[in-house]
Amino acid sequence: MQQQWQASLSSRLASMAQTCLSMRQLKQIHARAILSNLHNHAIVLGKIFRFAAVSPSGDLNYAHHLFDQMPQPTAFFYNLLIRGHSKSSSPWQSVLLFNQMRLNSIDPDEFTFTFLLKSRSRMKMNIENDEIHGAVLKSGFSLHLFVQNSLIHLYAGRGIPSAARRVFDGAVAADVVSWSGLVIAHVRANELDFARRVFDEMPERDVVSWTAMISGYSQAKYSREALGLFWEMNREGVRPDEVTMVSVISACTDLGDVQTGISIHRFIEENGFAWMVSLCNALIDMYAKCGCMDRAWQLFDSMDRKSLITWNSMISACANHGNADDAFGLFECMVSAGVPPDGVTFLALLVAYTHKGLVDEGLRLFERMQREYRIEARIEHYGCVADMLGKAGRLEEAYRLISSMPIPGNDVVWGTLLAACRTYGDVDMGERVVKRLIELKPDEGGYYILLRDIYVAAGRTAEANDMRQTMMDNGASKTPGRSWVGA
Repeated sequence: MQQQWQASLSSRLASMAQTCLSMRQLKQIHARAILSNLHNHAIVLGKIFRFAAVSPSGDLNYAHHLFDQMPQPTAFFYNLLIRGHSKSSSPWQSVLLFNQMRLNSIDPDEFTFTFLLKSRSRMKMNIENDEIHGAVLKSGFSLHLFVQNSLIHLYAGRGIPSAARRVFDGAVAADVVSWSGLVIAHVRANELDFARRVFDEMPERDVVSWTAMISGYSQAKYSREALGLFWEMNREGVRPDEVTMVSVISACTDLGDVQTGISIHRFIEENGFAWMVSLCNALIDMYAKCGCMDRAWQLFDSMDRKSLITWNSMISACANHGNADDAFGLFECMVSAGVPPDGVTFLALLVAYTHKGLVDEGLRLFERMQREYRIEARIEHYGCVADMLGKAGRLEEAYRLISSMPIPGNDVVWGTLLAACRTYGDVDMGERVVKRLIELKPDEGGYYILLRDIYVAAGRTAEANDMRQTMMDNGASKTPGRSWVGA
């Protein structure tokens, strides 16, 4: 009778653990299992552990607590914990668990390596011969398709098509996942011609392979190719995903093709993608950069959910179009809505203040960003403030700001100030700035040319001629197609 009761309760607890929705519920189930002395029951423990380790609502720390209490965890529990870390912010923990498995003489299986390789692919490494690949070979799992595909995608993620191809060529029965991995490998290595060749050879294509190719074209600014491939994908009846659509919108933005952008927007609405915040953000950016602020506003106002990127996109759009008051108003609404700003927000606002010529207000915002919001100023923020001061003729303040930055200055920031020196004909400041620029890039002739122009404008012909000679003596040359004028 007791055994029947325990069997019934264990079955009920396992079922509850499998269908629970939160860690609060799981802990109640676990507590009930402990009180009933069923916490070490294989099925009950397995279901509880699975939820904690791999569920999106789980808790890896809780899973580790359970794991540490097991006298001899089996490969099943190791695999679940490795799988959990493969999706977490600590994928390197999977490697530690795998090493622990080997120390405890627990034999890995194909699932171990599939999850372990996924973790490895998320770790920032660019070595061609991965030690886990060696372990796969030694363990005899190199002919398992799931493991082979994981290896192909490992090398694909690192942009090493030669290694991905070696695994692919050794596959007994390569499937669409294998082929897609090879396409991704060439795309990541910026070998788009090779990627397209593989893509065209594929016996069948899935959304991953289509998206990899479209994204590759879009990121390389082959925007017409990206759009052409997207419409071909559509004709083939393959449903795109969120990543596909972001890449397609990006291609429209790059081309400034608002009419195609409108068509893509319509496609998004008709195919049930309109709820995706990332796509709405990309569309706002596209409309703004194509000069269609009315459509950008219309889309922004229609969004029920707005992310930080949504607010930043609209604030940046207003700032770049010179609508400073709208940018400031959006910022106040954003803060009132409880969305904390970030460095991108403040950079857009500084651009707005620059357009408006509100220098003192911009300086106060710059201080507020650091003091009140604890956001560390980056080189872009300093560059924008220097530009703001330079355009207002406050060149000495700009020089002091750049000189006192806690981060190294670059040629872009100093070049912005040099352009302001030309605008205001400040020869002395121009000489000081060029001295800094030559320290950074002695071979760049653009600085010498701009200072020579400042001398000419000031009627100081002798110094202008000397500057030309100095440029020649130092072997400096003007970078083709580059200008420091008009910042």
